[in-house]
Amino acid sequence: MTGARRGEASRVRLSAAAAALSVVGAGLGLRSVAAGDAAKYGGDSLYTLLIFTLVFLVAPRVPTAKAAALALAVSWGVEFLQLSGVPADLSRRSTAARLVLGSTFNAPDLFWYAVGALAGWLVVASSGAVGGGRSSSLVRRRAH
Repeated sequence: MTGARRGEASRVRLSAAAAALSVVGAGLGLRSVAAGDAAKYGGDSLYTLLIFTLVFLVAPRVPTAKAAALALAVSWGVEFLQLSGVPADLSRRSTAARLVLGSTFNAPDLFWYAVGALAGWLVVASSGAVGGGRSSSLVRRRAH
């Protein structure tokens, strides 16, 4: 990896870390000012948005659409896992498990996870910062 590519990856990781902290802050803020469906479904969207940012933290050169699809797949996977009862059992024993895995399947959550993935994709793709701007053009040039 060249110095420029390492620098770009570091910049993306730093941005992703800052975005992840912002998303966690937004989630905590949402819980402090909202209740009911607004807090629940807003939290669902933010959950997927957090996963989206973490994808870039781990793999800074991933295309934006792929990061959104991966975040959505993870969110949906966790939601469908709740049908097994395993997350509910773990959630009774651990606050961390409850925050990460939830406990009860709720079909409308699937839609709100998609909203979070779409929001992440729209923000990043419109900025041209990752997977839609210079990063993807670097990958295209290297591939040809």
